[in-house]
Amino acid sequence: MTANHDLGYRALFAHPEMVRELITGFTAFKLLDGVALSAFERVNADYVSERPSARQGDVVWRVRLGEQFPDVVILLEFQSGVDRCMALRMQTYVGLLCQDLVKRHQLSPGLLLPPVLPLVFYNGEPPWSATPDLADLLMTPPAELAALQPSQRYALIDQRRLDRAALDANDDLLALLFRIELSLFPDVLTTHVTALKTWFRNTPQTSLRTSVWAWWKALLARKTDNTQLFDLDSAEEDDMKQLKPWDREMEELVNQRALALIEKTMEKIREESKKEGQKEGKEEGQIEGQLITLRNMLGALLRKRFGDLPTPAAQRIAEATKDELEQWFERGLNGPNLALVFGDAKTPG
Repeated sequence: MTANHDLGYRALFAHPEMVRELITGFTAFKLLDGVALSAFERVNADYVSERPSARQGDVVWRVRLGEQFPDVVILLEFQSGVDRCMALRMQTYVGLLCQDLVKRHQLSPGLLLPPVLPLVFYNGEPPWSATPDLADLLMTPPAELAALQPSQRYALIDQRRLDRAALDANDDLLALLFRIELSLFPDVLTTHVTALKTWFRNTPQTSLRTSVWAWWKALLARKTDNTQLFDLDSAEEDDMKQLKPWDREMEELVNQRALALIEKTMEKIREESKKEGQKEGKEEGQIEGQLITLRNMLGALLRKRFGDLPTPAAQRIAEATKDELEQWFERGLNGPNLALVFGDAKTPG
């Protein structure tokens, strides 16, 4: 995972309710169904062996289940790429975890180690192809050594391959965040963001609220830095005077990212135009394509800033030259009104 993505989910799964929703909603395990949040205890994730080396784990929780199985430890690893040797890595992590529990005297009354649920949370583009069983990474041993070979398996959540119908039917907060993560960003602004705003309005100031907000900002940075220009008209039009502080900040973040992305796209268009200008025999279709892009961008920007455009203003944009469009776009980024954007007496009002 990228650093921001990793930190965003680390922050989310630092909350027991998110861990419980992950296990109950996205794995086949039922052992946490109905378990109270008070049964969850965060476990140290810095494992230090006898040698002078250390490894910082991702997220580890210990959950008290009841009388028959007093507790279980959940070891959650985040992956953005496929690691062929993940089963071997997981065996190392589980071993270090158990060693740490022994050192800290956190064993059962019978001095036994608790069962461990090793879970890989993967969000990469290609499907996960690594074996979940360490045995598949080992050579076939002589029969007399077979019983002595190491054994380890892990469970996998492949986020991009989740069943979308089941995901849409899940009302949990984590499912909503997954839907946002997996949706195209233009669609997010008109669909799931509304539900996320509702959750924020109905949720008191808690550390979970803060973590979800940090996750959203990290997602916004990734989406707008790595996707094509999104349609600004698709963003939800809220009455800014009635928005709560969180809504206003969210709206400002969207606008800032949008403007930065538009400016970046404009610069790219200028560079391409300059290169094309150095070639002989430019095709009219290329020029017209650039004009259409500029008109759409300018119209989206002005509607986002000033609301629906008067018909004469839309007509001027449709008939403008490339130089006029670029000039109006520059003014549109900071101009206080349409009159100053168009810069003359003919500006429609």
